[in-house]
Amino acid sequence: MQLVASSKLRKAKARAEQTRPYFNELYKTMCEIASANDDFSTVYTVKREVKSKLFIVIAGDRGLAGGYNSNVLKMAASAHENDAEKPKIIAIGRKAAEYFQKRGYDIVASFANIAEDIKPGTAQDITDLALKMFADGSVDEVHVFYTMFVSSMSQQPETMQLLPLNTQEMEVEGSMTYDPSPEAVFNRIVPRFTASLLMCAIVESYASEQGARRTAMEAATDNADAMTEHLSLLYNRARQSSITTEIIDIVSGASAQSN
Repeated sequence: MQLVASSKLRKAKARAEQTRPYFNELYKTMCEIASANDDFSTVYTVKREVKSKLFIVIAGDRGLAGGYNSNVLKMAASAHENDAEKPKIIAIGRKAAEYFQKRGYDIVASFANIAEDIKPGTAQDITDLALKMFADGSVDEVHVFYTMFVSSMSQQPETMQLLPLNTQEMEVEGSMTYDPSPEAVFNRIVPRFTASLLMCAIVESYASEQGARRTAMEAATDNADAMTEHLSLLYNRARQSSITTEIIDIVSGASAQSN
């Protein structure tokens, strides 16, 4: 399992590094559009009283990955401790679905075995569901819980607010014209932006899972080797003691016969 995780980790790490530039550039474009218009406002940026939340929680489909699953699931559970009601859940990964189902959460949808080879269309389907629930008022905030891949030895559970969007202000050089309007352009790219953001989070989480599993399996291998060495030492001592006892019995018997 350590070798398999190491192989998958290399591919997942490379994919995570490839998705980041696309997300960063798209986010920059959104900030430019919003910053260029002082009266800019759409359904995706307007804040309202928070009565219900939607959590998109990304975990693994299997265990044996150290604290990877438990860390992000505990973070999601603790994020609504002071809320009047439990959030709705979109569970990505079998472990996430099992965790929230056992605790009585309202699971809107669950997706298993998609992280390893996540497709843009799958990420878009999940995003469209979240956007629809936000736009029709079913939920007032959408948060994503995932694990950021720092290195093969370090993975950090993270949370980010997906909706309403918080676009930071930035200086824009020159003036830009949007057809038919900045709001229309913004509303058109929001679904693609959020889908790309979610896909990036899933890719990061999958790379983190493989890193955590490789580390856990490496530790398990080292512990098994240490246990094998210890048990071999005990076995050899017991065997040596048994042989010594038999030799003493033989010598004692021969001495008694000679006397």
